[in-house]
Amino acid sequence: MGKTHARIDGRLRSFIEAQPVFFTATAPLADDGTINLSPKGLTGSLAVIDDLTIAYLDFAGSNAETVAHLRENGRITLMWTAFQGPPNIVRVHGRGEPVFRDDPRWAELLGHFPDIDPTPHGLRAIIVVTAELIRDTCGYAVPFMSYDEDRDLHAKRFAREDDASLSAYFSKKEYIARSIDGLPGLPLPLPPTTV
Repeated sequence: MGKTHARIDGRLRSFIEAQPVFFTATAPLADDGTINLSPKGLTGSLAVIDDLTIAYLDFAGSNAETVAHLRENGRITLMWTAFQGPPNIVRVHGRGEPVFRDDPRWAELLGHFPDIDPTPHGLRAIIVVTAELIRDTCGYAVPFMSYDEDRDLHAKRFAREDDASLSAYFSKKEYIARSIDGLPGLPLPLPPTTV
């Protein structure tokens, strides 16, 4: 029922790019560390860079667990599941890295997201994932659900922020600069963009 793939291409790539939501899972190295599982959405915020590389935009939020875990150990799993059409679940297990706004690669990476204006969302990093294991499974037990549209609440909330006010917002949040387990999270104040 499950199949391992050598690369992200063809039918597999089409499936990933068509899904309106995906999930990220990370964990710290400590045995008693807090595992993080996050839903991600917003049409156009994910890009398949090449056969083994995926990137997604990391927007403003109330924590930065994924960033902290990746900075510590790089382990990440991305998962997509079909809520419509034929059943399917795809997981990409790999190594991830948060690329921050002052990184020389920032502008080039941002070019992979031509259909989205990141400005109103408080873009704080681009997560780049290199696949080490790519698998799909049946997804027979996943229910049918319909996708209506992206929510506009995130853009409405963060569109009124500039770099200074966004940094101030982040500094008031308990789990932005440091993770739940005390790992280094998002660098504050926010680095300026290289674009």
